[in-house]
Amino acid sequence: MIEIKGVSKKYGDKYALNKVSFDVKDGEIFAFIGHNGAGKTTLIKSICGIIEFDEGKILINGQSIKDNPLACKKQMAYISDDPELYEDMKAIAFINFVCDMYDTPADVRAKNIEHYAKLFDLEKELNNQIKSFSHGMKQKVALIAALSHEPKVLIMDEPFVGLDPKAIFDMKEVMREVAKAGGTIFFSTHILDMAEKLCDRVAIVKKGQIVKVGSMKKIRGDRSLEKVFLELEEK
Repeated sequence: MIEIKGVSKKYGDKYALNKVSFDVKDGEIFAFIGHNGAGKTTLIKSICGIIEFDEGKILINGQSIKDNPLACKKQMAYISDDPELYEDMKAIAFINFVCDMYDTPADVRAKNIEHYAKLFDLEKELNNQIKSFSHGMKQKVALIAALSHEPKVLIMDEPFVGLDPKAIFDMKEVMREVAKAGGTIFFSTHILDMAEKLCDRVAIVKKGQIVKVGSMKKIRGDRSLEKVFLELEEK
């Protein structure tokens, strides 16, 4: 579970986040949407402990990311929209490196690497250097590395960028499986129709403030999520 309580972050005299509060429950797929510059990536990086926030609390399964950063990070995986990998490493070496950091048992990682490499059609590429890969292939390597250590909390910033249609379909199925097993999934996206079909709940951020948060059914009403979003942007 992710709990965000009154989180604020300023750059100079401008709020990137202004008293943001909501939670993401276990077994839930939660979308975080907003226009470019609305504060999505700032909040995601704050949750992951990559940047410091000025006020408020962020709890990962009851533990503070500020007070217990390692304990929190042990429970989560973060996938950015532009994965920065060690490009001189072979893909399999990088994935195992990530699993080593999480102390993933050999049998668990072997099973998961085989499963996800097959799922994302990367089996034959694992022994190649990452620098030879396309953006979409690098995204798949990042996904395999993240999923192979079986995180309790999966945090993603525009996870579908660069993926081909089959990989997008497979990724959605993986997200459903992780949530069904009790995992917590929080991700940002600009693909509103996908969020509408996939997510249990959604938060809409505008200029660093949450303007709507709740179940997808409650937020949408009898309209599409896209229409709700565009109406809020016009206000």
